[in-house]
Amino acid sequence: MALMRLEAKGLSARGIAIAIPLMIVITISSVAVILIAQESSVVQEVDAFSRHGLRRFSSYEELKGFLEMSQRSFFLIAEGGPRAIPMPIGLPVPIAPAAAVGDVSKTAKIVALELDYSRTNVQVEGVDEADVVKTDGEYLYVAFEKVVIILKAYPPEEARVLSKIELKGAVIGLFVNNDRLIVIAERFEERREKPLSDATTVRLPPSGREQWLSIEVYDISDRGRPALRRDVSVDGFYFASRMIENYVYVLANKPAFIIKGEISLPKVRYNGIVRSTPATDIHYVNEPNVAHVFTTIIALNVFDDAREPKYKTILLGATNCVYVSLDNVYVAVPSHGPRLMKLDDLKLEVLEWTKLYRIRVKGDRIKAEASGEVPGVVLNQFSMDEHEGYFRVTTTSHRVKGPRGIVSENNLYVLDMGLRIIGKLEGLAPNEIIYSARFMGDRCYLVTFKKVDPFFVIDLRDPFNPMVLGELKITGFSGYLHPYDENHVVGIGKEAVPAEEGDFAWFQGVKISLFDVTNVNDPKEIAKYIIGDRGTDSPALYDHKAFLFDRPRSLLAIPVLLAELDKRHNVHPREFGRYVWQGAYVFHISPEEGLVLRGRITHMDYGFKWEHEYFIERILYIEDILYTISKKIVKMNDLESLRERNKVSL
Repeated sequence: MALMRLEAKGLSARGIAIAIPLMIVITISSVAVILIAQESSVVQEVDAFSRHGLRRFSSYEELKGFLEMSQRSFFLIAEGGPRAIPMPIGLPVPIAPAAAVGDVSKTAKIVALELDYSRTNVQVEGVDEADVVKTDGEYLYVAFEKVVIILKAYPPEEARVLSKIELKGAVIGLFVNNDRLIVIAERFEERREKPLSDATTVRLPPSGREQWLSIEVYDISDRGRPALRRDVSVDGFYFASRMIENYVYVLANKPAFIIKGEISLPKVRYNGIVRSTPATDIHYVNEPNVAHVFTTIIALNVFDDAREPKYKTILLGATNCVYVSLDNVYVAVPSHGPRLMKLDDLKLEVLEWTKLYRIRVKGDRIKAEASGEVPGVVLNQFSMDEHEGYFRVTTTSHRVKGPRGIVSENNLYVLDMGLRIIGKLEGLAPNEIIYSARFMGDRCYLVTFKKVDPFFVIDLRDPFNPMVLGELKITGFSGYLHPYDENHVVGIGKEAVPAEEGDFAWFQGVKISLFDVTNVNDPKEIAKYIIGDRGTDSPALYDHKAFLFDRPRSLLAIPVLLAELDKRHNVHPREFGRYVWQGAYVFHISPEEGLVLRGRITHMDYGFKWEHEYFIERILYIEDILYTISKKIVKMNDLESLRERNKVSL
């Protein structure tokens, strides 16, 4: 009923996702106050600067005691396992994670025939991100469900399937580095009572199924006969992964539960041997948390098959998102519940904050170096950035403010490498939330939304004193910001119609904008294109790797699920359109000509109209050919005319 009332008030799925955690926070606040008060280290007045000191447990018994103390506040330990008090995981929930920077990943030595081709959209140049489709300029690597397919892709006349790799688990993502293909997959296995190695004692709960995350490295020097060279697994589920030069870094999470009086410690398996992580190797911060999680970071050299993987485990809360630079991994962990925080001379009761952890990575060296915290909750990985020795982060915070009750505010914090706050900008767009953020050197572009879209330009040249340079208010919002060049920014999100019924807006079709920030004090929207009506959707709204952009070619392309209304009758902005088409929208984009639709490509003419296997999920180019990929087909079109050149069935 609560959901129906929210939808009736015009809240989108994102709005509902935000409202529900708020209601839960309010509902459990009184309970949380009683429970947390039992642990003097939780409800307390703390200063705004970061705490340091990632510790290590001295024994298994100390780890168990720590979890028991924490879980007494938030869990009921039952014979069959824990039952958690419901609580929000993160806030706000993004409708559209921001997309990747214009520069592409330059992972070690990825070259193929010196062809010009698009790489995976990534956030940081030189830090590659796993995706379900990869290319090296001559071949395509496509993953879906439990299969990885290798195709000869260029030239299009020679396109064909070369080989298929059948896996035991579901593929999460791929990396390609020279003649190495790295496959990350999740699978369930029967839990073993005893370890395969006597090197360490493994304390295991009763037999049952447990989830494992595998990293498989294949030699693909012969694309027709990929050969498995390495298989490294960690028990837990996928959190994130990156590749820097010859190393792939994978983060896996595993709930830290006490079941039948014992803790199932994280395990890593390679060379056929299972190794349990000793409690004395696990780092932690001495603070209780609602839901403790073992986060294991694995560093694996994908070329040196004899080199053992290195890994580090940290006991954290329910991790939210991760940002990775060339040197550091930053993990964000949202925390909820009433808490007094002293900011300057003002005491504020905040309802959520974010713990931050910096882990230094270099090759296979992994070192947990710092921890800190900021008020509010991080939206996604693009809300964080490292630049010239500083870490910048944007958050949306909710706090109690007098008789007005709970209010939301948006903030930007600058931290040093010890994760101490050294600069801040708080209170932006009260009662709105962040929908997207983008850091570009000494600037941050920020979008908040409730009824209209304030697009902020923030100056970060002085890290101790960030300031707003200009803002622009327009209808709709941008849920993803992508740099076009130093003076222009692309935004993708939804158009919106301000509601007459209240302080909210009705989302409409997908909106692409081009912003001119040449005059930072007066940003302008110089072009926009709206696709479809209410209900129109795109994978690019929630997965930045589905967004294709190339400035030299003035190319922008996204997959779209098109919904249209019958315009012969007057319709209310709340009404959803009917789905009529799915495929790729291909645009010409430039500051001079704006956004011009060049054409559309679909795979639906090859199969049942609404069979999802024919939905285009990724778009890329090699030389003068545009490739669109669904689970059933790889289609090749001339990049200039969009005329079909060939297709391959998967």
